[in-house]
Amino acid sequence: MVSLSSDLSPNSTASIGDVQRSPNPRPGLLTFLGGVGTVTGSKFMVETDHVRVLVDCGLFQGQKELRRRNWRPLPLDPHHVQAVVITHAHLDHTGYLPRLLREGFSGPVFCTPDTARLTELILRDSAHLMEEEALHANRGGWSKHHPAQPLYTEKDAEEVLTRLRPVEIGADTEVTTGTVLRLHHAGHILGSSWAHLTLEDGGTVAFSGDLGRPVHPLLLPPEPFSGADALLVESTYGNRQHEDARSREIFAGAVTRTLARGGNVLIPSFAVDRTEVVLYELARLRRSGVLTSGVPVFVDSPMALRGLRIYQDAFDRHSPQLRPELTADGEAALDAEPFTAARSPEESAAIQHSRVPCVIVSASGMATGGRVVHHLRRLLPDPRNTVLIVGFAAQGTRARELIGGTQSLKMFGTYVPVRSEVVNVPGFSAHADTDEILAWLRGAPEPPDTVYLVHGEPEGSARLRDRIDHELGWNAVVPRSGERVLVRRACRRTVSRQNMEGAQRR
Repeated sequence: MVSLSSDLSPNSTASIGDVQRSPNPRPGLLTFLGGVGTVTGSKFMVETDHVRVLVDCGLFQGQKELRRRNWRPLPLDPHHVQAVVITHAHLDHTGYLPRLLREGFSGPVFCTPDTARLTELILRDSAHLMEEEALHANRGGWSKHHPAQPLYTEKDAEEVLTRLRPVEIGADTEVTTGTVLRLHHAGHILGSSWAHLTLEDGGTVAFSGDLGRPVHPLLLPPEPFSGADALLVESTYGNRQHEDARSREIFAGAVTRTLARGGNVLIPSFAVDRTEVVLYELARLRRSGVLTSGVPVFVDSPMALRGLRIYQDAFDRHSPQLRPELTADGEAALDAEPFTAARSPEESAAIQHSRVPCVIVSASGMATGGRVVHHLRRLLPDPRNTVLIVGFAAQGTRARELIGGTQSLKMFGTYVPVRSEVVNVPGFSAHADTDEILAWLRGAPEPPDTVYLVHGEPEGSARLRDRIDHELGWNAVVPRSGERVLVRRACRRTVSRQNMEGAQRR
């Protein structure tokens, strides 16, 4: 364990400008505060002699033990974090921000403009749900805490929004004196980026965030990895490969089969990006005649509907993140010809009275909360129905239990029998798979000193580590939670490409 390398002690009150800078700054220090051994809770601290920058600030989700970590104090003083960098808007990368501010953080939060728009949407919804859950727990008396309190409030979330500092992709931004940020298109969701930091000693560290796929139906592929001394790369699908054509066949087959037997199709979907991708696929099935015009499609998620407007705006302004062949007719790309929006609770409840079989797209994607849980309670007992899981399901979530073949699912304090068909379609994920991550890494002009495998469950991280070691010949490590490491300058080798090719032959 490396000791803290900083002239700003935890009790220091000096501002950045008050510090006398050393002509020979020490290497940066990297601390893994989250997103290690799990796909949630991403938080990584970068420290130099005079600054502390937190990259991503996400919530832990899934198993109860992980969720409890959201309530534990961070092993740092939030007052002394100078800035936060957010790679993209998903809750496991942004959802802890209101709590960080509540505990004393008062600096800027850097992200792309579209990430800022989506973060506003996601944090407001998260805070609202937390307050609502605490209220219901107190009314129902089912919480162990008296009274139950939300992790943060809507007021806390609003304060975060005043801290957002949008920066354009490709622009150099001085986040603190001597520390420069550049964001690159990551192709995971709208606005997503991978981040590159240049530290005051000249060292560099890069963060993949959630890396997108070259075949994302709406977004352009991620910008190639251009190199860094240290790289943190996600490993969500580090041990798996997506089968795109097969996934589309499974999706279409499940829809056709369910409708033919008079059942309903429920698609738990992440409100941001996954809903857009699902609607794109449903529109394709409409055009091919697989999904006839007589089958209604409901989008039952206020947040997903608001996110859809942000995506539509990106199409309208021909965002350079989007595939150019789609921007000419963006409305058709996202419209399941047409879908029915369920905005109010009354409109959501009315879906159950549909007189014909239907398709329901509802959040949340892992079925941890939101309106989809109400639909699950109603639809799971009927064998005519199908639940389509179209993304990664973390351990401890209802979606993961369904994929695992559970015979009953707990919700609202009771167990519901699972008699419906459950179909897993992992190829719809917006995360790069193991081959796509390796292809992204191979574009680097020089290997990093160290690659750290984060944002993955242990098996996925370990598998990707081994492949990077054997196929690229790079130093790859799966870090431990709370571990601290120095950002060492990579040894620049003019024969690095030959070394990489030799490792691949081995």
